[in-house]
Amino acid sequence: MPSSKRSELVLLGTGGGPRIWAKRSQPASALIVDGSVYVIDAGDGVTGQLAKSGIDTGAIKAIFITHNHSDHVADYGTLLLRTWQSGHSGPINCFGPSPLKNMTTSYINYMNWDINLRIKHEDRPDFKSMLNINEIGESSSVYEDSNIKVDCLKVPHGEAEPAYAYRFQIDEKVIVFSGDTSKSEDLIDFSLHADILVHEVLNLDGVDAIIEKTYPGNESFRAHIIQGHTTMSEVGEVATKAKVKTLVLNHFVPTGSPVLDKKEIWQNGVRETFKGPIIVGTDLQKIPL
Repeated sequence: MPSSKRSELVLLGTGGGPRIWAKRSQPASALIVDGSVYVIDAGDGVTGQLAKSGIDTGAIKAIFITHNHSDHVADYGTLLLRTWQSGHSGPINCFGPSPLKNMTTSYINYMNWDINLRIKHEDRPDFKSMLNINEIGESSSVYEDSNIKVDCLKVPHGEAEPAYAYRFQIDEKVIVFSGDTSKSEDLIDFSLHADILVHEVLNLDGVDAIIEKTYPGNESFRAHIIQGHTTMSEVGEVATKAKVKTLVLNHFVPTGSPVLDKKEIWQNGVRETFKGPIIVGTDLQKIPL
C-alpha cells in the first residue's frame, strides 16, 4: 500500500571509507516526509549535499547516526552548526551510540567562540537549547512523531561497537538502513518484507586491488575490511531471505575506482543472489517512496 504522505529517499553520500576521493561523498541519506526532513548519518560534505539536493535544512526534525566511524560522523557537528546558522531554531532530535553526547559537547566547545559571537551580535537563539541528544541503549524503539516510527537493531561491524541499523515506518511503508554491517541474520528478520532495504556493499576483488596498490601485503587491513562489511553476493542473500521489495545499494567499498566502481559490476554481483529490483545508489539520487 502506498504511503498517504508525500515522501522520498535522497541518497546524499554513497561512498564508504575514510579516504579522500572525488567520485562519491561520504555516507549520508535523508528521508523527506510531508516536508519534514530526517537525516541518516552525517559524513564529510553532508551540508553541501543537502544544499545541492534542494532540501530545506530548516525542516530537519531528527538525525540518526548508525555508528561512530569518521566517515559517518565527520560533519555531524558541522551539520548542526550550519543548520543553526541557516535559521533553524530547533528542536533537532539526535540519536546514536555513545559517546554522542560527549561528541556534541566537544564540538560545541570547539566552535564556542563563533557560537557565542553570533548569539551576541546576530541575536540568534541559544545553540545548545535547540539540540536534543539521545544515546541509544538497549531499547529497540528510538523515535516517533506524526510522520514516522523509528526502531533500531544492533548489527555486527567488526570492532566498531555498537553499530546500528534503523527501520523507518511511514504509514504502511517500511524503509530499512543497514548501516555498516557484516552479513546479519538478525538484520534479515529486522528487514522482513521491507519496501526498501538500503544496504552497504563490498566488492572483494576491489578491496584486493586497492590493498595491492596502496598497502601491499597488509593482511590485517584486509581482514578488518572484510570482517566488518557485506559482500555483493551476501547482500543479495540478505535481501532475498528478507523478501524485500527493492534493494538500494549504498556505502560502496571500495569507492572511486574508475575500473571497479561501475554500476554494472555492483548490479551483476548482487543479481547472482537477488532477483528483485536493484538500485545502484549514486550521490544526490532521489527515490520516491
